Amino acid sequence: MKIVTSLSFRGQCREAFEFYAKVLGGKITAAFPYGDGPPDMPITDEKYKTWLMHCWLEVGDQALMGADMDLGWSPNIDKPKNGFDVTLHTDDKAKAQHWFDQLVEGGRVVMPFEETFWSPGFGSLVDKFGIPWMINTAPSSDWKPQAG
Repeated sequence: MKIVTSLSFRGQCREAFEFYAKVLGGKITAAFPYGDGPPDMPITDEKYKTWLMHCWLEVGDQALMGADMDLGWSPNIDKPKNGFDVTLHTDDKAKAQHWFDQLVEGGRVVMPFEETFWSPGFGSLVDKFGIPWMINTAPSSDWKPQAG
């Protein structure tokens, strides 16, 4: 079984997934715009033709899914994302710092990337597309937090 987070955007799905692919070293394996759907799809506004109805990003053995939605299809799409974070875990602190630094560009820091009592490096952010992320470095078995 694979559990995959699906992210919703308002016309920015392609841009967001291209950004995530670059930052995370992944590959977009599917990107289907609404305009390529069946002719009887109820897409009336021309702007939706290029919006993505389905996008799939492979990163190693993990994946993210995404789509563009508008208010008529997803009434809360214009509200801040709430109740979830896309979370990245690694045992490489430098890699975690790199992900954090790249993902926060144009977004905002929620918690700066730094040592915590559970991790040699943890941070949280909301990216420029409004998606919340947590970046966590898994400690080695002999890791101890620095005395503060």
